[in-house]
Amino acid sequence: MTTARTLRSVAELVEAGLMPPEAQHAGAAKVGERYAIALTPAVAALIEPDDPHDPIARQFLPDPAELLVRAEERADPIGDLAHSPVAGIVHRYPDRVLLKAVHVCPVYCRFCFRREMVGPSGLGTLAPDELDAAIAYVAARPEIWEVILTGGDPLVLSARRLRDLMERLAEIDHVKVVRFHTRVPVVEPDRIDAELVDALKASGKTTYVALHANHPRELTAQARAACARLVDAGIAMISQTVLLKGVNDDAGVLAELMRAFVENRIRPYYLHHPDLAPGTGHFRLGLAEGRALVEQLRGRISGLCQPTYILDIPGGHGKVPVLSDAVRESDDGCFRIRDFRGGEHSYPPRHD
Repeated sequence: MTTARTLRSVAELVEAGLMPPEAQHAGAAKVGERYAIALTPAVAALIEPDDPHDPIARQFLPDPAELLVRAEERADPIGDLAHSPVAGIVHRYPDRVLLKAVHVCPVYCRFCFRREMVGPSGLGTLAPDELDAAIAYVAARPEIWEVILTGGDPLVLSARRLRDLMERLAEIDHVKVVRFHTRVPVVEPDRIDAELVDALKASGKTTYVALHANHPRELTAQARAACARLVDAGIAMISQTVLLKGVNDDAGVLAELMRAFVENRIRPYYLHHPDLAPGTGHFRLGLAEGRALVEQLRGRISGLCQPTYILDIPGGHGKVPVLSDAVRESDDGCFRIRDFRGGEHSYPPRHD
């Protein structure tokens, strides 16, 4: 299926043949009223509408299951707001910050952990004075070694705005690494042109691009070429993948994806356990299931291909490797999680 424009509503998805006509009068339409929808032409072309189990469709087409909110789910599942001293900054770890310059994306994943914050009705783009305050916050703290551009997807910004942002960060001597978290090379590969690639580089800074992809079919020839343009320009690439039921909860699929990353000079980095975002329970495996699945990769694929399986502890307590001794199963069916400060937490979290 081909389309020349980004699809942004259930009606447009029906018109494009990606959803049945009755979807306009069912739960999917209600999902579209609550959460943003966007499928670029590159994504729409990957969907096989006749396959009810298509892993690309599952990631991007609205599902009535998104209206089912579980008691443990929360609007800010990893506690961004609790660690946001100024607009656009999340400072959870001592030596790095998130800089969320924009809260829009070229596509909207149905499992997004920031789904309450992103989209046309979300937090939007930082105003000039807010961006000034965010940059000033970084400049005033010499312990900040790395700035991570996320959001939203920072690569929706124009090359001019990205260049301006990098020039401002280049003036902060203690910032040595700038990292961009993005789906753009996969979902809008033509956007990765020479001008944008050049805008991501700055004197005295090492630039990383973390590519989010969840299924090997996402790494099309066009996506691989986009990644090559980045790597050939001296920009290091790492991967991020979310472990998703019905998408990649299979050792063979994960192995194929991780090999594809390595073949394209992208270092497998994080395999995320899905966060407790509202209406995303149908994507989550249990921690024990995830552990068993990831352990199947050991010895079956090269060490170059092994990601770190992590859990972002609900409430803003940071990440923890799921296969480490910081994650222990208990007799009550929950897990005991130890954060990097030594605090203990229950997962799933207790709720009244």
